[in-house]
Amino acid sequence: MAMTFALDVGPLKPEPAPLILGLVLFFLTFWVMAKVILPRVNKVLVERENATEGRFEEAEETRAEAARVHAEYQELLAEARHEAARLRQESFEQGTAIIAELRAEGQRQREEIISAGHAVIDAERAVAEAELREQVGVLATDLAGKIVGEPMTDYARESGVVDRFLEELRTAKASDAAAGETRD
Repeated sequence: MAMTFALDVGPLKPEPAPLILGLVLFFLTFWVMAKVILPRVNKVLVERENATEGRFEEAEETRAEAARVHAEYQELLAEARHEAARLRQESFEQGTAIIAELRAEGQRQREEIISAGHAVIDAERAVAEAELREQVGVLATDLAGKIVGEPMTDYARESGVVDRFLEELRTAKASDAAAGETRD
């Protein structure tokens, strides 16, 4: 007689043979899943996670490198701006110094030219005065001789009348020039 063993678990009343077969197949499937499929799935998941983490790390490294390069660029740019400002200031100062030097040199040359001109004028005045003194003296004595009716050359030379007259003219001219300066 076959043993009929029925479980009393409620209204379903399952048969023990199919139930045991279902349990064996369940555990067999569970074992295959746990030993074969799940390790492969875990391996793929770990690889993906490592790849993702590696990419995140790589992205972070790239971001950090970009930030470092950007900081270096900003530093170099600031140095270049500072250097350009320094060169601009230095050029301005050199230009100002050169202009001042050229002005001083021009002033010195102007003073030299004026001084040389005064020396030339004084020398020419002295020469002209000497020539005029002779000519005025000769003309004055000739004129005086014509007026008087006798030659006055010897008398004028001996008495120095012409020289005294010219000296009086020079003195009068100098006093007029001094009076003109005090009026200004």
